[in-house]
Amino acid sequence: MSVSSRRMESDCTVGAMEVRDAAEIADLASTAAAEPLEEVVVVDLRVNSHADLRPLAGLPRIVVGITESGSAAVDVAVTTEDEARVLVAAAQANPIAATALVLHLRHVGAQSITGGLVAESATYSMLQAGPEHARWLASRSHRARPSETEGRVRVQRNGGRVRIELARPRSRNAVDAAMQQAIVDALTAAADADEILLTGEGPVFSAGGDLDEFGTLADPASAHLLRLSRSPARALAPLADRTTVVVQGACHGAGVELPAFAQHVVARREATFTLPEIGMGLIPGAGGTVSIPRRIGRQRTAWLAITGHPLDVDTARTWGLVDDIVDP
Repeated sequence: MSVSSRRMESDCTVGAMEVRDAAEIADLASTAAAEPLEEVVVVDLRVNSHADLRPLAGLPRIVVGITESGSAAVDVAVTTEDEARVLVAAAQANPIAATALVLHLRHVGAQSITGGLVAESATYSMLQAGPEHARWLASRSHRARPSETEGRVRVQRNGGRVRIELARPRSRNAVDAAMQQAIVDALTAAADADEILLTGEGPVFSAGGDLDEFGTLADPASAHLLRLSRSPARALAPLADRTTVVVQGACHGAGVELPAFAQHVVARREATFTLPEIGMGLIPGAGGTVSIPRRIGRQRTAWLAITGHPLDVDTARTWGLVDDIVDP
């Protein structure tokens, strides 16, 4: 700890947060790696805004910068100590998943979309075998999955225009394995289309992954390969320049990760966007670590994912997560 660091106490929910002085970066880079994983590195850049932060680039810790002008060298940039406390508390609740996320985000921007999806799936699969995800699974009450005979998507084609509608409204269009495959099949069949429209039936575009399926696969290694073989993100990415997605209601997990690949995202006024996976001991696994940073940057992606806070539609448009807002 540098002599210029200060420890800020808060309530029992948030705990303590140590704010470091950017002038001590060299010392910080050599000592922080030996600290516990849950020790998020918070650096005050408001005074030494031009400090050389390169020594932190390879640090296997979450690096948060308090700054009014931004800094590309940190994993998350915030403007106040209160914002930093919120982030630190969320990261300390699931430090393995949160740290794995920021380490992945540091490098995924330099990869191709396909390469990024492979790296995302590998990280997600590794975390499926971790203690944080096991704790989340143990906290859930298990229930038998009801049998469903209905199709997961509806496809309408009119010449060169294809509409694909998520059609599982009773489950809030939760994406289970069958829906993943149905989306992939529909997008594959639409590969020659001039225009593709992706929508969701009912008041919610998609509540994300079907939680009833979590923990049902035999092993993470097989899950990794299976996830890649039926990845809607991999199927959509090559068609993104011809695809419009219309979203509404609660867009959780895959419900925001997949639309972010499309060239044009239209949101209804009541839409909200949430990345809940860190709270499950995981990272976004439906392509969101690849698609969302390309729209809003890795720092805002990290903030959304680590805090799990919902993003309102106006902020989503300001950030670039959606392109247009329409009234119901």
